[in-house]
Amino acid sequence: MSFDRYRKQTLFAPIGQAGQEAIASTRVLLVGCGALGSVIAESLTRAGIGLLKIVDRDFVDLSNLQRQVLFDEADVAAHRPKAIAAAERLGRINTQVQIQPHVADVTPDNILSLVHGCDLILDGTDNFETRFLINDAALETNTPWVSGGVLGASGQVFLVVPGQTACLRCLLAEQPPQTETCDTAGVLGPAVNIIASLQVMKALQWICRGDAPPNTKMTVVDAWEGSFQQIDLKPLKDQANCPACEHGERSWLRGERGNRSLILCGRNAVQISPAEPSSLDLQALAETWEPLGETRPNPFLLWFQPRDFPGLEIHLFRDGRAIIKGTEDLAHAKSIYARYLGN
Repeated sequence: MSFDRYRKQTLFAPIGQAGQEAIASTRVLLVGCGALGSVIAESLTRAGIGLLKIVDRDFVDLSNLQRQVLFDEADVAAHRPKAIAAAERLGRINTQVQIQPHVADVTPDNILSLVHGCDLILDGTDNFETRFLINDAALETNTPWVSGGVLGASGQVFLVVPGQTACLRCLLAEQPPQTETCDTAGVLGPAVNIIASLQVMKALQWICRGDAPPNTKMTVVDAWEGSFQQIDLKPLKDQANCPACEHGERSWLRGERGNRSLILCGRNAVQISPAEPSSLDLQALAETWEPLGETRPNPFLLWFQPRDFPGLEIHLFRDGRAIIKGTEDLAHAKSIYARYLGN
């Protein structure tokens, strides 16, 4: 490792050379590489993290470019998966960092294998369902994780260290109802950058902590008004009688909560996941579907615009998962999926 590259970082006393060595030996799982995740990924890569495992289920869309800093118009035109586009960009930024991209949805079936071998999880997601699943997996594997969320110009960040701090379910016993989304409230790029940067800061604090206890405070930000609050979550840990971290309930990890099909926030799109993952021959499917509409396969997904459904686009991944763009009607999306791929 070249310490010259990180000289300005190591001059900061709480990091120093020992902290930089700790950063370089840390293996991070990043769940989601969209708005928050792309900023997190770039910051960790520039900081010299040892290994960055990036998992994202989506492809780059034009509406992403306003706030997702790793992507450009060429990625949109090529329908590139975010994990792949991010990994290639990050590889050009820092060749010393090992980048592992995974084009996949994070589910109860695969999350433990994704967490395996990682020292820290960072939340780059945009939905509570996945965050509760991360929380269950983190508690199950005793892996710290940094939660972050942003909507409009506001957001919050906190660190979960199993057995030492409050977990997500200490804060929210149940998944909250969705009252506002990025469709209704929007999201500002500068607010995303602030929240993601605070997530990376908490990650670096944890990595370089030495014998210091974990930070138990949640940071709440209103970037539009310029306000920052610190809320200590330690009393929640002491008082919550949490079903997850106190009593071992893992209902999201066991697959008892959550949906295989869901509406994607801000995308006018629905994700359909098969009951069992498959391994599709995308090139063969492209040839089969060519008489039915326009097809554009790449090594990771097949883009298909069916002639019978103007305005709809199907992005089919090798594991059988599909993102159907142009509708938020789950039943309609499922019928489209069944028409072209069966039940």
